[in-house]
Amino acid sequence: MPIASVTDFFKEIIRDLHTSLYLALGGSIDEEKLDWSSKAVELVSTGIKILILLAVLGFFYWLAIYIVKQSRTKIRLNERRTKIIRSVLRYIWIVASLIAIMSQINFEPETVKATAKASTWAGIYYVLWTSSGQIIHRVLQHYGLNASIEQLLQNILSVLLLVLGLASVMAQFGFDIVSLVAGLGIVGLAVGFAAQSTLANFIAGITILLEQSFQVGDWIHINENEGRVVLIALRTTHILTRDNITVIIPNSNVASSEVTNLTSKNFIRFDIRVRIAFEDDIDTARKEILQVLTDTEVVLSRPETSVTVAEIGEYGVFFIVRFWVKPAAVARMPKIKEGLTEDIKRALDAANISTPYPHMRLLMPKDVEYPIATKPFATTTQVVSDSLPLTKNDASKQ
Repeated sequence: MPIASVTDFFKEIIRDLHTSLYLALGGSIDEEKLDWSSKAVELVSTGIKILILLAVLGFFYWLAIYIVKQSRTKIRLNERRTKIIRSVLRYIWIVASLIAIMSQINFEPETVKATAKASTWAGIYYVLWTSSGQIIHRVLQHYGLNASIEQLLQNILSVLLLVLGLASVMAQFGFDIVSLVAGLGIVGLAVGFAAQSTLANFIAGITILLEQSFQVGDWIHINENEGRVVLIALRTTHILTRDNITVIIPNSNVASSEVTNLTSKNFIRFDIRVRIAFEDDIDTARKEILQVLTDTEVVLSRPETSVTVAEIGEYGVFFIVRFWVKPAAVARMPKIKEGLTEDIKRALDAANISTPYPHMRLLMPKDVEYPIATKPFATTTQVVSDSLPLTKNDASKQ
């Protein structure tokens, strides 16, 4: 390719860029010559107008903020309401500045009008979004519902307000919202079929939060897992075990399983088993065991503890020791039971009460000579012939 052709190619590109920039500044393609000086003067004048409008709007914004700050003590505005008012004023100032700029740079009147309407709807939904959290908190506090439901409702309402806000804003610029919503519905249906397990966990999570069978902080037993509930999310429930291990269970499994809430009441009863020898006194053993329970700080005095005979077994007398504790002690229950068993063993040893182990003792008669005589076993005989069996008497007759 000749050098002249390459030069003409780049000159044509520069000429097109030059013309496009002139048209962007408001020039006309019908003009025989591009009048850059007049366009520069027009651009400078437009910029000055925009700066004056922004300065005026900025002054009114500063004046409104100053009035709010000075009147805060008189009208008793708290910190939260003051922040909301300042946010609204700032939003109005930004929208007004945007509309002022658009009106000076030759935007279509319909576009400016649509922008003003869209900004108004966006502001309304923003106020609703900022106020929704406080409204939900007060409503749930009035009905005594927990924080997990509050977070769930706040998330759902936030998504709903976001969708409605976007739809209202897009409607001002001529978008067909009905067709868009129908398309989103079809897409949502397809996604629902593709993620059935996730949807099942989501619905189960909402059910768990609404039923309040257990809450965050409760100690529960589900399937093979036992621990404290640390999080109830929309898809999973998190349990922290005694070993400091977090077990994450899908909510659909939680909803379909048997869940034992150990801390739903003010106190919980547990029991351990203790064995003493047949020869030892039951009342003395009971007294020692009750004294150990009384001396244990974590064991409640009311409701009363009990020590009763549960079984007379092969190797001794079995006691069942029942005691009550507060919900805070459930996490340490294995250690508490081990400590009680150890203290009871020491107390029984101090009282000369034995704790027998499985054994076997053989008792033999003393007033007889050894070896002990036994009776001989009775015997019978039979003669078998080719035809019929013969008894001993029949054989003698022959």
